[in-house]
Amino acid sequence: MSRTTRLLTLLQVLRGKSRPVTAATLASELEISERTLYRDIAELTALGAPIHGEAGVGYVLRSGLFLPPLMLSADETEAIVLGLRYVDQRGDEFLSKAAANALAKISAVLDPAAQEALRNPTVLPGPAGYGYPQNAVELNVFRDAIRHQAKLHIDYADANQVPSQRRIWPLALGFLNEVRIIVAWCELRSAYRTFRTDRILAVGEQGERYPGRRSDLLRTWYQRMQVDDAGRFTPDKN
Repeated sequence: MSRTTRLLTLLQVLRGKSRPVTAATLASELEISERTLYRDIAELTALGAPIHGEAGVGYVLRSGLFLPPLMLSADETEAIVLGLRYVDQRGDEFLSKAAANALAKISAVLDPAAQEALRNPTVLPGPAGYGYPQNAVELNVFRDAIRHQAKLHIDYADANQVPSQRRIWPLALGFLNEVRIIVAWCELRSAYRTFRTDRILAVGEQGERYPGRRSDLLRTWYQRMQVDDAGRFTPDKN
């Protein structure tokens, strides 16, 4: 990770610790050397971060004005909280954890008025529902392929349990109320298709990057599917 990202991550780690934590523990958690950690602590302290450390005890981030408060209105705060809680309900374990971390970061830098909206929101997400069908393949496999523009070979079964093998260019994951889907270009159909993740029986990496830019391919899919500004669409049939 970049130096700036590492420094911000270190601050976030310290912010989440209620007691002093040793340099060795921090270095291990951040996957850096203790020498690098000492240098980062010194740099953050020089910038004004209220980090206190004692030999043999460890480091702790004391309360104090270091980062300016995030100026959000009550409505903006509740919109963010509602969205993150919806993600916690509908997302997989990775997104649920990311939503919790994001909420903790936002909470740490909200001004007092927005803090009240965070603690006692006037809007709540609906019931979590009956849960999604079980997936044979973890969603993180698709997420990694999307980020790296990696082609995938999938074994797929349609609504009638008819099997097929596809080579796809994964573009995005969709979280619908009852199912999760992957938006992709299908080489077999030579067209954009959506595949229910619970019907993907197996995945194999092709070791090949698909051509073009994912953002351009996804934009074309949006246009062809006539997806609205809120990202709503109706999945196609395979």
